[in-house]
Amino acid sequence: MRYFLIVLATFFYTQSFSWGFFAHKKINYLAVFTLPPEIIEFYKINIEYISETAINPDKRRYIDKEEGCRHFIDLDKYHDSVRFSMPKYWNKALEKFPEDTLKLYGIVPWHIYLLKFQLTQAFKNRDQERILKISSEIGHYISDAHVPLHTTYNYNGQFTDQHGIHGFWESRLPELFFGEYDLFLGNASYLDDVQGSVWSAVYHSHQALDSVLSIEKKLSQTFGSDKKFSFEERNGLTIKVYSFDFSKTYHYLLNSQVEKRIKASIKMVGDIWFTAWVDAGQPYLGKHRMDEIPFREENIPFNNLSDHQF
Repeated sequence: MRYFLIVLATFFYTQSFSWGFFAHKKINYLAVFTLPPEIIEFYKINIEYISETAINPDKRRYIDKEEGCRHFIDLDKYHDSVRFSMPKYWNKALEKFPEDTLKLYGIVPWHIYLLKFQLTQAFKNRDQERILKISSEIGHYISDAHVPLHTTYNYNGQFTDQHGIHGFWESRLPELFFGEYDLFLGNASYLDDVQGSVWSAVYHSHQALDSVLSIEKKLSQTFGSDKKFSFEERNGLTIKVYSFDFSKTYHYLLNSQVEKRIKASIKMVGDIWFTAWVDAGQPYLGKHRMDEIPFREENIPFNNLSDHQF
């Protein structure tokens, strides 16, 4: 029975969907402090909601079959000649590829732009509940776009005998070393080309993929399995994790890669919040603290990407 619990706990730990709950919450939280005085008070008063609900898209994956494709894009499933010239806008992409293919290989950059459009509309309507919900969720997807393993079909090292690297890179490393990161970023900036900026982030993530996989592979050859892994108690369960020594060495060899991707995530989340507000005419939001907003999938329809002319 104990062995079964260890296996079960390890499975859920290594099947992290994105960044991990810890990092997603931190990214949204810190993005608030990039905002200008005109809107920062509204976001600061509601910062607990903004950060705590950052994980809702991952929760929704259990109940919505359309959710999974919004978190990634498998660039390496596309031919080399088109991989770095993918259509930035959804309708243009549909002219080149069937919708089923696009969803199979992931739609995160297009979904982010849909949410930016929805956030701008929410600002125009001064719909504070919707502003908070979309701000929180767009932060999640923007952060996902900054994860190298969200740009490949080998997302968990399953094809290179590196199973578990997904949760290792985006959950274990931030949890261990977040306190060492310098995350001062300055002010949010207006983005003239939101979709171009999002695609640039995706490409930067994909370019970092080789290091993520190759460094772990080489390091594993110098660590025996008894030193590569250890066991920890979490919530009354014993789980198998990458050891601290292995994690520290890998983190060092990555040369601040995780920190840089987190910083880029925070900056882009703030930038897109700010851009949506400016595009809406810079409406006054006040300092109203919203009461707890229950998680209701129907509040924000995400399934109609094709209905928007992007």
